[in-house]
Amino acid sequence: MPLRRIFSVVFVLALCAGVHAQQQFTVVATILDPEKGTPVETLAPGDVHVMEDGVDGKIVKVEPVNHTVKVQVLIDNGVGIGQNLAELRNGVRGLLEALPRDVETTLVTTSPQGRILVRPTKDREALLKGVSLLTLDSATGRFTESLTEAAERGNKDKDAFTIIIAAATTSGDRDIREVHTKRLLEQIQGKPMVIHVVLYSGEKSATFGDTVFEVAQRVTKITGGRYEAINNMTRYETLLPELAADVAKQATGSVRQFRITVQRPGGKSGNLGKLGINAGARVVSSVKLE
Repeated sequence: MPLRRIFSVVFVLALCAGVHAQQQFTVVATILDPEKGTPVETLAPGDVHVMEDGVDGKIVKVEPVNHTVKVQVLIDNGVGIGQNLAELRNGVRGLLEALPRDVETTLVTTSPQGRILVRPTKDREALLKGVSLLTLDSATGRFTESLTEAAERGNKDKDAFTIIIAAATTSGDRDIREVHTKRLLEQIQGKPMVIHVVLYSGEKSATFGDTVFEVAQRVTKITGGRYEAINNMTRYETLLPELAADVAKQATGSVRQFRITVQRPGGKSGNLGKLGINAGARVVSSVKLE
């Protein structure tokens, strides 16, 4: 199945009935070049189709929207890391050094709970100084909770495209229930956001490791991010900089999206039906109903 068809199915499910609208509605979409994997520079009304209940609406106008790329780095510093503090610091330090210098970055530790270690800044020296302050904690990391909080911070900044890099371990998330996972998914689906996860098999009891594993795979798949499972901290040191280098290829300072205004088919009004979006040979990677 072509990639664009896969994304159309996702958005038919995500943009469901129950949202009230007049005869026009607006969506904000990220449209990617299928060869390069980067946002397209231009999009004409004839390049995109937005359907309601399977029927094309009329594209009234398409406007470019530029978002500033911002990065949040979530670091599990809990019992799952064991005594590998040097490897932890080296991995995060390498990640920061590989990120573009003009990208605002936030550092957050997740044990015993989500705590901001370095507030949003472009100051590389301040970020690296924060790495030197990293310490190990005797509690487990709060992966799902910290990820939800990071997504919420990103969504409050309406001009941002958020990239979350989570360096997690399988030792954590002891009290996570379905309601917590649901809250997280609501914060990331269809949002201008990508989540990458490096998941280290924790060195302490990983009774709840399956929860972290499942959540990590779901959030990376939904947002188009990268998921990597590792079992030694030596790989942790080399993988985080590799991941940051991959991010740097896309995080050029801004990400272009398109605001698409649609005239509903057949003069419809009231609650919206099921919506779908298709951009032909291009890939639709995220859609948000405004």
